[in-house]
Amino acid sequence: MAEAERIIGTPDTPDAAGGGEERPDAEGTPAGKPGTDPAAVAGESGTGEPEATAERPRGRRRIAVLFAVATFAYAIDLISKLIVVAKLEHHPPIEIVGDWLKFEAIRNAGAAFGFGEAFTVIFTMIAAAVIVVIARLARKLYSLPWAIALGLLLGGALGNLTDRIFRAPGVFEGAVVDFIAPKHFAVFNLADSAIVCGGILIVLLSFRGLDPDGTVHKD
Repeated sequence: MAEAERIIGTPDTPDAAGGGEERPDAEGTPAGKPGTDPAAVAGESGTGEPEATAERPRGRRRIAVLFAVATFAYAIDLISKLIVVAKLEHHPPIEIVGDWLKFEAIRNAGAAFGFGEAFTVIFTMIAAAVIVVIARLARKLYSLPWAIALGLLLGGALGNLTDRIFRAPGVFEGAVVDFIAPKHFAVFNLADSAIVCGGILIVLLSFRGLDPDGTVHKD
């Protein structure tokens, strides 16, 4: 009898009943199959390391955009002021669109558009503080629209701050060169325009719920 069972096979044997089904090993991995790739597990474990690695280059690109926009805004403002001082100051205004738009060299000791001429030093400190805040915020910048907006603010602030430091009557009290003179409006410069455009863009982005780090929230 024992010899017959050995030849035919006992039905209660796990190998015979399961049809050769593989059993899991001690770690839950089916026998005969390769284990799970540790690198794949690390990518799905929620640590965020692969995602963080991908985010860092993207963040650097946004920072590069910010400083590129700031450099462009600062350069055109500086060049325009050099031309105005050399060619237009102490000369009659140049009519661009009749009386509606003129180029007229004006020294402004106040803030943008000629406001607050008695607080030159305060406005200088505010401009310097804005530059520091933007530089600190750039470390967490992952949004292209925010990079453009902050670049405009940074370039405009640097443009007017340069005048405050290096122009007469003295350091931190220098008068800003303004020359764009629309009819029935204050005279301003390209730095003021960059600051205003950057501010408007920031307001629009805030209304849309887009944060500098690229996240979108809805109130």
